[in-house]
Amino acid sequence: MRNFRMDFTRKLSFLVFMLCVLISLKNQNAETGRKASFQNPVERKLQEDDGLHEWLRYDYYNESCPLAERIIRSIVQELYGLRPDVAPALLRLVFHDCFVEFVLKECLLVAFKVFFYLLFLEDGILVAYSCTMGISSFRNFSGFSEISEKDSLPNESLKGYDVIDIIKSELEEACPGIVSCADIVALAARESVLMAGGPFYPLYTGRRDSIVAYPIIATYELPSPLDDLSKTVESFASRGFDERETVSLLGAHSTGTIHCKFFFHRLYNFSGGDGPDPSIDPEFLQLLRSNCNSIHHSSGPASASPSLSPLPSSEDNNISTVLSQDAGMKMDYEGPRTGFGTLYYRSLLQRKGLLFVDQQLTSGAETETWVQAYASDLSLFQRDFGLAMIKLSNLKVLTAPKGQVRLNCRKVN
Repeated sequence: MRNFRMDFTRKLSFLVFMLCVLISLKNQNAETGRKASFQNPVERKLQEDDGLHEWLRYDYYNESCPLAERIIRSIVQELYGLRPDVAPALLRLVFHDCFVEFVLKECLLVAFKVFFYLLFLEDGILVAYSCTMGISSFRNFSGFSEISEKDSLPNESLKGYDVIDIIKSELEEACPGIVSCADIVALAARESVLMAGGPFYPLYTGRRDSIVAYPIIATYELPSPLDDLSKTVESFASRGFDERETVSLLGAHSTGTIHCKFFFHRLYNFSGGDGPDPSIDPEFLQLLRSNCNSIHHSSGPASASPSLSPLPSSEDNNISTVLSQDAGMKMDYEGPRTGFGTLYYRSLLQRKGLLFVDQQLTSGAETETWVQAYASDLSLFQRDFGLAMIKLSNLKVLTAPKGQVRLNCRKVN
């Protein structure tokens, strides 16, 4: 009986693996087949996915909720006037929401779990599953249903959920059960870009909300501010972004406040050495140390390099506790709505990038080329940033009949 179960398990795992590979190949074929010529870059980005334009369209809510986009715009503008930090919060929120997807790697992870589950269960119960249903298909024995993407470590410092709640509440009063949370997040982010001085970019609407969350993927797949250039490029490439698009997307760091805990490791004992990150301009280094000075004295040089890894040590947690949420540097330090994009890239050329992941863009030949281009050409950056945001907003979206329109954006119906 044991031998039979082992043989059955191997065959089942192999079948799951092959199914994942076939799904991956199908997706790759779909990508390579999208080479039709369109009139302009915006149309090309909007129609990259053959399946998207069948369900997503301009003015999707024109009949069902004609005031939807106006309501979203009005609320974002009003809240931005009261809290300028709304813009970077919503921009970061859409990135974290769109970047997480169920891809081949996670499909193989599921196959791995099935193998061991069947191997060690005495009764060898077969659980129905699908590589397209996500981790929640295994909620009966994985425990993942107790966690959401919002609770994963990279998302713990995310803000903007309250803004989405306010918008959703207003939309539910105007047209109950019509506008999805996914569309709200995408449209609110676009309005926040405009508020911060960035470009307008068109968006199709008609997205549906997921009925599952991927906390494990959110923890391990989201880019880290500590990543070097090769890892950053690899991370974005896994979502279909080339180096040009990666550099333009990171221009979103033009607005908001970067707290000391995200760059503190660059100021002292960088990479386990005795000095700071050599890529930082010396005068800028002194400014950063001055802003984060109390932190240095509180935590001490021995623990001055906090980790942002998915599983931090207790020492790292202590450091994060010491680091003040208010201590940091504003990215738009020439004033709100000033130089969105160009100031960010100029600061990198001056070795004044706050995050290690940002400053690393000047260490590669191609990425530095685009840093220089965007630093000197605002219109080029705005065009490329808009196209990249369209692409980001269309990553693996759900459309009818899949998914649902959540009544409450914090939980499934």
